[in-house]
Amino acid sequence: MAVTKIVRGQIVHITGSEGWCRVDLETLWRVKTFAIAQIASPMNDLRVAVILAIESSCDETAVAILRGKPDQRAELLSSVVASQIQEHRVYGGVVPEIASRSHSLNLNGLVEKSLEIAAIRMADIDAFGATMGPGLASSLLVGSTAAKAMSCISGKPFIAVNHLEGHLLSPFIEKTAVPHHTGLIVSGGHTQLMEVSSPGKYRKLGSTRDDAAGEAFDKVGKMLGLPYPGGPEIEIAARNGNPNAYDFPRSMMQGGELDFSFSGLKTAVLYTLQKDPNAKTEDIAASFQAAVVDVLVEKTIRASKFSNTRIIGLSGGVSLNRYVRQAFMDRCKKEGFQLEIANPDLCTDNAAMIAFAALLRFLSGKIDPLDGDINPNLSL
Repeated sequence: MAVTKIVRGQIVHITGSEGWCRVDLETLWRVKTFAIAQIASPMNDLRVAVILAIESSCDETAVAILRGKPDQRAELLSSVVASQIQEHRVYGGVVPEIASRSHSLNLNGLVEKSLEIAAIRMADIDAFGATMGPGLASSLLVGSTAAKAMSCISGKPFIAVNHLEGHLLSPFIEKTAVPHHTGLIVSGGHTQLMEVSSPGKYRKLGSTRDDAAGEAFDKVGKMLGLPYPGGPEIEIAARNGNPNAYDFPRSMMQGGELDFSFSGLKTAVLYTLQKDPNAKTEDIAASFQAAVVDVLVEKTIRASKFSNTRIIGLSGGVSLNRYVRQAFMDRCKKEGFQLEIANPDLCTDNAAMIAFAALLRFLSGKIDPLDGDINPNLSL
């Protein structure tokens, strides 16, 4: 295991793992033992809450500690992530069994590292949060079981968090409040437009009817023979390509439609490659990327006008794409919208966004029972 960056208040990326271990009892016992050793002081003054949260919905194991109080900017004390990209790359996608075993192997060390970076003890934590869905069932179980174990041993509350809510709120972690806005979650598994009245009050305006945008990126990347994950590789290839080389379809753009569909675009790329096997990868990548971005930007602006909001929140792994970010910035400037984009470290799966969602729930008096179940298909 190699730590590539450790900075207080910043993401710590850890890659690689060795060996295997059981997902359930061993992880629970190691976390429980560490928790018992750390708990020795009374609960903090709840005017300031400290949350430890775990994210393990897919192939990133993450732990974060966040401190905050009502109507003030939250302070991210630590955020650590163990990446599994190299483990899954050989298979061209995420293998659930490998993901859950890696979560189990990495989690205890990440909890210890997060506490070390935050310079606090387990006893200083006021509540524990974890992603309960949506995601891979075996992966969700590892993180949620560990958080519940620490909650049970410490006698501190447990908070169940929706992974999508974490993404949705992530552009506002460094703000004093979450305003009324239209949010676009665009990631490997989800593409959703939401009206956010306030934390916990959401209305779905549109979502994908087939592939998520990030999923389409990965599948097209595979068609082009690019390494997994395909999204970042398409962005790199597209820098040297012509976005007007191919007129790929922009689906469901007529009228006031707010739903998305990327299956037709994906099929158009496939047919283009079958017709012209010598087509330049760079031109295909650039033309495909432009088509996806045109749809995302246009529908988000349309949704904002529909919901009568002047603030747009952009989140999810696809929002890391520089072409996506620039297109949104240009269009929002032209239309007079305020654009809030999650910090790059908070776009992909991370526990800081889960901690933020948990903090807002905790400060509003919402906690959850320890016997609640994960839900791989949890909706927002």
